[in-house]
Amino acid sequence: MADLISPQVLKGFRDSLPQQELPKKELMKRLETVFESFGFVPIDTPALEYTEVLLGKGGGETDKQVYRFEDHGGRDVSLRFDLTVPFARFMAAHASEVPLPFKRYHMAKVWRGENTQRGRYREFVQCDFDIVGTDSAAADFEILLMMTRAMDVLVDGKAVIRLSHRGVFNQFLASLGAEGKSVQVLRAVDKLAKIGADEVRKLLLESVAPDGAEKILAFIGARGDFLSVLEQLESLSGGEGDGSRRLKALHALASELGNAGRFVLDPSITRGLDYYTGIVYETFLEALPGLGSVMSGGRYDNLAALYTKQELPGVGASVGLDRLMAGLEELKLLSTAAKSEVLVLAGEGAHAQALAQKLRAEGLNAEVYLDDRKVAQQYKYAEAKGIRFVAQTNPLQYKDTVTGEVKAGLSPSDFRAWVRASTQGGLG
Repeated sequence: MADLISPQVLKGFRDSLPQQELPKKELMKRLETVFESFGFVPIDTPALEYTEVLLGKGGGETDKQVYRFEDHGGRDVSLRFDLTVPFARFMAAHASEVPLPFKRYHMAKVWRGENTQRGRYREFVQCDFDIVGTDSAAADFEILLMMTRAMDVLVDGKAVIRLSHRGVFNQFLASLGAEGKSVQVLRAVDKLAKIGADEVRKLLLESVAPDGAEKILAFIGARGDFLSVLEQLESLSGGEGDGSRRLKALHALASELGNAGRFVLDPSITRGLDYYTGIVYETFLEALPGLGSVMSGGRYDNLAALYTKQELPGVGASVGLDRLMAGLEELKLLSTAAKSEVLVLAGEGAHAQALAQKLRAEGLNAEVYLDDRKVAQQYKYAEAKGIRFVAQTNPLQYKDTVTGEVKAGLSPSDFRAWVRASTQGGLG
């Protein structure tokens, strides 16, 4: 007999078992509900794109992480590393076919050849939502509102949204005469939470003079309430500018709505990707700040300029679903309960399937046991799948395996009412 092939998986990739996939699908369903409640619509783009489409002129840190190869036709192609760049290409191709401003969401896998860490894999799902076609404070604010709503739905609001503005930071760098080093400085600052101030200082010294490095550390270290931090930033960067005015407008909108306290102005938030031009956001779980951002994004007014002369300013954010799930699992907030609500025990002929059909007509997820085995084995199957209710056809009766309560002769609608009254909502 030939040697068996080892069923191994590449480093940074993984199989997803039902206990991981069930809560993931539930999270995605909840996010879809949030997105669509704001009027956002779904799109999709290819996983594989021409490399020049994804990387543009190249030379950035992202280039090192892209899965890039030559296909069978000799074309230089790459797997998408996020959903924003393909969306910019999508808008350049389809701007005349969609209403502007265009509000979209997109949930799909992306690939990055980076070092793996807690909640971070080389293949992972992103859930993006964006508004393209306007550079208004109202659009920036709506993305913030969607972020808060998503956190309300997913973690009961127990998250902190930190934000800043690339324009304010760029104005500050210009005051130092370091605007030509903005890419290197931004990438160094973006590593602050991971490597600490001392290591960031070393990285900054590769691009700026020692006094410049200290001023940058002072700038990103500004703390206090939203307006006091903004006042400090304006003082350090030479006064009010377009970026600080936008931040004031967002704070005014949030104050008017009564939720200004949910946002923290944090100048250390810069986002490492080169295409951000305005406001930038990151979201952290209150109980696990060291996990890293579970939802991030910002404004990217020039990204589509790589593909079209039409001005298509955009703003959006992305939920890092796998990292979020890792956090929820650590906090024991993920349920892996089966989607089947009732198991119908095997019966003679088509009786079991007939009962299951009636239960499904009432909106219940009903599963039929398919093998003629002992009742104890069938109950063990229900337990293994986390199915709480068990039904049998002869005689007709239902059992709640959690409470042990048995009810005989219920109509399908009465049984449904019992199930709904006995169970609570939850992930999975």
